[in-house]
Amino acid sequence: MLDGREYWEAVAVMTEMRVIGIRVEQPQNQPVLLLREVDGDRYLPIWIGQAEATAIVLEQEGVTPIRPLTHDLIKILIHDLGHTLKEVRIVDLQEGTFYADLVFENDLRVSARPSDSVAIALRVGCPIYAEEPVLEEAGLVMPDEREDEVEKFKEFLESVSPDDFKATDS
Repeated sequence: MLDGREYWEAVAVMTEMRVIGIRVEQPQNQPVLLLREVDGDRYLPIWIGQAEATAIVLEQEGVTPIRPLTHDLIKILIHDLGHTLKEVRIVDLQEGTFYADLVFENDLRVSARPSDSVAIALRVGCPIYAEEPVLEEAGLVMPDEREDEVEKFKEFLESVSPDDFKATDS
């Protein structure tokens, strides 16, 4: 018999996401990681720290630092210890804070911040998923698909703040 968590994990609907990139929200100068459904129109914005934003951008741009950064080191450790990172899952959103799991072979899961998880996923080339309840709560459909993604995201950032994703009592 499955316990409560095992049941919900077994029936959880996940959507594969792709990394659009990092944008900076003005005037706070706050980096935002933007993910988009692979087979859909929803975007998932996640406010992240500057160090993680830098790590993601460096990997997307193909920049190899002289010495490994933390996420590069984690990739090396995973490989050298004989493990495989199968996927990253964004599994929860509580009071404006996103939660992710690194999923290894044999369904071994390690809880991690989504920003770190995405930085590692980009390095090892594994898929990134978001669970449907997270997308239902924080996912956004951007209107007019003909517009440039960057312009749409800039407009979105002007109308939203991190507080918009915090749980309410209603």
